Amino acid sequence: MKIFNTLSGKKENFVPIEDNKIKMYVCGMTVYDDTHIGHARTFLSFDLIVRYLRSINYEVNYIRNITDVDDKIISRAEELRMTPKELTEKYIDSMNDDFQSLGMIEPDSEPRATDNIDSIISLIEILIQKGHAYEGDSDVYFSAESFNSYGKLSRRNLEDMLAGARVDIDTDKKNPADFVLWKKNTDGMKWDSPWGEGRPGWHIECSAMSMDALGETFDIHGGGSDLKFPHHENEIAQSECVTGKEFAKLWMHTGSLRIDQEKMSKSLKNFVTIKDALEKHSPEVLRLFLISSHYRSPLNYSEGALEEAKNSLDRLYNSLQDLIYEPKEYIQTEYSDKFHKAMQDDFNTPSALSVLFEMARQINTLKKENNTEESSTLAKELVTLSGILGLLQDNPVNHFTQGIDISEEEIESYIVKRNQARDQKDFDLSDKIRDELLEKGIILEDKESGTTWKKS
Repeated sequence: MKIFNTLSGKKENFVPIEDNKIKMYVCGMTVYDDTHIGHARTFLSFDLIVRYLRSINYEVNYIRNITDVDDKIISRAEELRMTPKELTEKYIDSMNDDFQSLGMIEPDSEPRATDNIDSIISLIEILIQKGHAYEGDSDVYFSAESFNSYGKLSRRNLEDMLAGARVDIDTDKKNPADFVLWKKNTDGMKWDSPWGEGRPGWHIECSAMSMDALGETFDIHGGGSDLKFPHHENEIAQSECVTGKEFAKLWMHTGSLRIDQEKMSKSLKNFVTIKDALEKHSPEVLRLFLISSHYRSPLNYSEGALEEAKNSLDRLYNSLQDLIYEPKEYIQTEYSDKFHKAMQDDFNTPSALSVLFEMARQINTLKKENNTEESSTLAKELVTLSGILGLLQDNPVNHFTQGIDISEEEIESYIVKRNQARDQKDFDLSDKIRDELLEKGIILEDKESGTTWKKS
């Protein structure tokens, strides 16, 4: 299996630290507002990656943290006249509802920054003892110059960064590139520490949570591309200065998401929350859209693209109609080989999806030839492979009746009455029944084997 490593800038043969076991940490939400479609893009990507790794028998320990202490949290709590704790609990519940609605698997552990204050303080103490951090008048800082490899993830040169920085931005720092480990005497949220009351900086939180959960070195660290610098760069620096060991073997970053070719922003009134998106589209349509582009590539969200994803999903489900299959038992064919070859090339979902659509076309061909046995066998394989991506989780009947105010039993009753009318050559009644169903969003198709139906 090859995975692109942001740290090396190339695809690498992936070999876990421990046979068949993968330790994976993904930077999670800072909980001060509703989750949006950009969050869905990132976390569905890692959801898919974990699903696939588990499907090929890796034991994945999947950790996704929650940042529940932050400047934005304190500011928003004041705005809404809530305590920070009330605010974070509100948006953690909202986040969980959104992620569950999208069918995401739960992480094995979801540590919160506020539960790791002791570990954070301990890391800062070690950094100070080793000469990598210092106490200023207002805060405690990490010394970027003390880490010789600073900039290795984002490929930024520290000297260039310093040359372009304004030294007077923060006179408490020894160096403009230094970053906060502990904020002293802050309002809103604070804990006792050797440096007085205060709260942790953002970067040190993830170092503490990831190492507490997975150890000093683990296999995969992931997040959105916007976290590469400074967050992940700073995580590497402070973590490796504490342990003297490599922090994460492999770094994965998802591409950015834009709305109608523009950056998503509340000021532009194009801010799409997951709840907004789910009001218009089913969870599987959103999932198919979000994985239709490679996880590292930029993605443009638009209603036209979502409609295309819906039509594509309908094609997959339509190929399964009128077939009896057991998804968990199937004969592996060359399609499985092609699917896994695509997924093991840095999780190439566009290529993997093309295999699924190729299978659907072959199933339709076999159905036209009345080859029920082979079409059902291939359907089993299609459903199983799609399930790895979190698709085709419903049965075709339920899929095609979503949003229609008529049950499957009622549709079948209409078909029986229509067939009786046709047998009696009452074609006016037959056409009337067909038109009534069409008004309800149901299209009838007359075949040699009988009458079938689908959603218009």
